Amino acid sequence: MMTAALLQFPLAAESLWSRIFVFDGYGELLSLLSQSVVAGAILALIGGFIGTFVAMRDGAFAVHGIAELSFAGAAFFLLIGFDVITGSLVGSIVAAVIIGALGTRAKHNGSLIGVLMPFGLGLGILFLSLYQGRSANKFSLLTGQIVSVDGAQVTEMAIGAIVVVGALLIVWRPLSFASLDPDVAAAKGVPMRSLAMIFMVLLGISVALSVQVVGSLLVLALLITPAAAAVQVTASPVKALVLSVVFAEISTVGGIMLALAGSLPISPYVTTISFLIYLICRIVGRVRRRTTGSGRVSAAPREASAA
Repeated sequence: MMTAALLQFPLAAESLWSRIFVFDGYGELLSLLSQSVVAGAILALIGGFIGTFVAMRDGAFAVHGIAELSFAGAAFFLLIGFDVITGSLVGSIVAAVIIGALGTRAKHNGSLIGVLMPFGLGLGILFLSLYQGRSANKFSLLTGQIVSVDGAQVTEMAIGAIVVVGALLIVWRPLSFASLDPDVAAAKGVPMRSLAMIFMVLLGISVALSVQVVGSLLVLALLITPAAAAVQVTASPVKALVLSVVFAEISTVGGIMLALAGSLPISPYVTTISFLIYLICRIVGRVRRRTTGSGRVSAAPREASAA
């Protein structure tokens, strides 16, 4: 029996490989779905930017909470026959406003986010259970699907990128100061609550748009992992931002291009590439710290003094 299993292993491996990668007619398919690649590049730019501030504010848990309500909004709009992107955006904004209303306490109040997460997930499952349409539409809300993106959606994503990136650049200095040293920032009169609300709304927009690529369950791969990888190899906030965007682009665009050649959803490709980048950066950072004989320098003092 063991011998038979060993003999069948190469056939099983070949069958699995043929499901993951099928490059027959890849050039024509890539040309046909070029808008999907453009959309992925736009979303990676958003993820790289917003992810840097999420890392500064230790807001990974908030991203997950927003993603669950984004999923609920998308599922509800799918049920009633409306645009799921709009529903995702509505759910994200509602969650972002609730969390942002806590101001500087948001990152310390994990209990509220912990309540929002199962509530949003439960609503989403309820709406999907009531939906009688194609099962692929249900699956894509959880795991992501961008191959069907059209010109109007690309335009919508581009507008979202302009809003998010532009707003982050405008509030860069006070938001960085408030994120890295909130007590000192509050003492110096920085409008902490207003900045928190602005950031959470921008994060909500980013989550709603990113759900289209990796789905609501794996949105952290786009908004968290690239920035987390970047801070492993640099202590400079500016360099971390640049690397975060580069890593997000590689993960998202690379994942989409690989997904076009296979039969699997996009999310496994994106999340795998993103995790490998993080793993490599973590190893590189550890080697560099051993070589220099010092730990990774925190960017907080540098950024706070600059502010």
